[in-house]
Parts: sequence; structure tokens; C-alpha cells
Amino acid sequence: MKLPRDVSGLDLIKSLRALGYGVDRQRGSHVRVTTQRDGEHHEAIPNHNPIKVGTLSGILKNVATHHGLSVEELIRQLGL
Repeated sequence: MKLPRDVSGLDLIKSLRALGYGVDRQRGSHVRVTTQRDGEHHEAIPNHNPIKVGTLSGILKNVATHHGLSVEELIRQLGL
């Protein structure tokens, strides 16, 4: 499955709410989101439009690993 190419930081943050992520803090253009689901997990999301594909890939891999999902399953679950 190809990664979406047009995801903004804001869209990704909104999508991650489905997995219990909430905005923790922001410093400059980076927003840290945190979830307690499946144990505590933090992820820094650049508030860029769009997020670079390599950056998006890394974020999705980290989130998928934390929740025991494949990247494809995660993309489907988030509706990206």
C-alpha cells in the first residue's frame, strides 16, 4: 500500500485521536502527541502541510509498532 502524499500535520493529529492520542505540547512547528492506550507512547508530529513522505512513514511505523498493527492496518484504521 502506498503512503498518502497529501497529509498535513493537523490532519494526522486529528486522525490519531482515534487511537487515544491527544496534544501534549507544542514547540515551534512540532506538536507532541501522547496516548496511554497499550502503554504510554509519545510521537512528535511536524505541523507542516504536507508532511514529507519519509517523515510520515517513520511516524506511522512507530505508531503501528506501539499498537501491534501493520502500517497498512493503521492507515485503514485512521482513514488516511
